[in-house]
Amino acid sequence: MPNFVARVVGAACCAAVLAACASPQAPAASDDDRVHVVTTFTVIADMARVVGGEHVRVESVVKPGAEIHGYEPTPGDLARAQGADLVLDNGLGLEAWFAQLLSGVDAPHATLSDGVTPLPIADGEAAGEHNPHAWMSPRGGQVYVRNIAAALADVDPTHAELYAANADAYAAELEAIHADLVAALPDRPGALLVTCEGAFSYLARDAGLGEAYLWPVNSEGQATVRGVIDVVGQVRATATPAVFCESTVSDAAQRQVAAETGARLAGPLYVDSLSGADGPVPTYLDLLRHDTRLITAALEDA
Repeated sequence: MPNFVARVVGAACCAAVLAACASPQAPAASDDDRVHVVTTFTVIADMARVVGGEHVRVESVVKPGAEIHGYEPTPGDLARAQGADLVLDNGLGLEAWFAQLLSGVDAPHATLSDGVTPLPIADGEAAGEHNPHAWMSPRGGQVYVRNIAAALADVDPTHAELYAANADAYAAELEAIHADLVAALPDRPGALLVTCEGAFSYLARDAGLGEAYLWPVNSEGQATVRGVIDVVGQVRATATPAVFCESTVSDAAQRQVAAETGARLAGPLYVDSLSGADGPVPTYLDLLRHDTRLITAALEDA
């Protein structure tokens, strides 16, 4: 993102320039005394809204339906972050652009994956690095929501007990989703979760599933002929009945896997982004329920 620094420097030169560059969706300064929280993407924005309740106003830098990995921040994003009381990110290398966005921003920030035991990326150029998609485990999500409650309590101690209570109730819902997932997929040796991106390592671990994917992390541009051949071989060897792709990337390579193996292309699955309010996954809990139900239904003959 070679133009980002230049844009930020230019935007930072004058408050008026920042205001002019801000997104039309960015609220103007007002007498709203709620805690203003800026998050990097929609999934954690939804978590923050639930934990914070009526005492927070939350904005996501990356909008619904957008791919987070390759996002390029704008001067308007900088303006929003500068006006925040709290900035939340995922961490684990997900938001490579985040440090540039945060430079020069005085707001406190919290990394929500802190406390999660990370899984490694198995192969590709990022092999050995942390897999960033820890929120895809309902139990990992419990760590996130409690981190949100703690961060909100730090900036708004008056409502600390409420934030903790909201996080506890939220964590209980996440535990119920975990229990449903485990119950729906009892011991199934050889069952394989096949996706486009390797974004489901945490969910596959929780469900006791093996995992195969076309590229380890980031974008469909990493799909290769060798990757497709390898996945085709794994699908055939395990007689996997269905394969999946995610909502924010092209499913063209996975369609080829399905055509070569006779597996059904199910989905899409949701990972990096919620849908709009009228879509199938307007909340984080909806995302987990949608994905777990789709996966368990598609693999019922595995």
